[in-house]
Amino acid sequence: MAGGGIPSQERITAEIAAAHGSAVKPEHHPRRDFAPYRSSVLRHPHQALVPVGDPDAAERTVPVLGTREVRAGDADLTRQHPGEPLGERITVTGRVLDRAGRPVRGQLVEVWQANAAGRYAHERDRHPAPLDPNFTGAGRCRTDDEGRYAFTTIRPGAYPWRNHVNAWRPAHIHFSLFGTAFAQRLVTQMYFPGDPLFPYDPILQAVVDPAARARLVAAYDHALSRPEWSLGYRWDIVLDGPAATPPDPEETS
Repeated sequence: MAGGGIPSQERITAEIAAAHGSAVKPEHHPRRDFAPYRSSVLRHPHQALVPVGDPDAAERTVPVLGTREVRAGDADLTRQHPGEPLGERITVTGRVLDRAGRPVRGQLVEVWQANAAGRYAHERDRHPAPLDPNFTGAGRCRTDDEGRYAFTTIRPGAYPWRNHVNAWRPAHIHFSLFGTAFAQRLVTQMYFPGDPLFPYDPILQAVVDPAARARLVAAYDHALSRPEWSLGYRWDIVLDGPAATPPDPEETS
């Protein structure tokens, strides 16, 4: 232990290795009680799920999150303020698919992220990195007939968090997708290829199956890069089935 009871990076790395070594079969979802991710042990459910007698009741009482108010400009996070945001401009696109590889049309896709300095435009983010007055870090769009979504944004920076000594989150973008019902919501995270922080991040490593973990990492696609404007990344999202995109451990804990 170090830092007044906070685990060291060495201990967290050893716990990650032990957890991965204990996996005896593919685990497509993150472990809810993944010990290296310290708060998941405190937050994850400890009791059996409560059966819902009337499933339709949930749909009658939850918020209505329709897509009528989605505007074309909502998908360009670099054009939401008068000035240019700081950082590396990127295009992120891909397809939303079901388990059979069929496109999911008209899907509401929302994203939120830190700015290029690794800070969120949120009152609870106290990371001593600069805010960008020209970047809020949130956007949304709907998938087209081919299930395709596309965002223009700024590559987010890494940022520290207090899970353990010298803990840093890899650069990532949060994604939220709504199916045909509120209870079908998927929240996940997209990462960038080759990030050196991957081995040290308990949230990503909570997905202990290497194949499932790899599905959270986008691919650089030079054909998507726009000359003198942005670098392109491709990331497909599969909603269910054996090749499903793993959910966000922060949301499932």
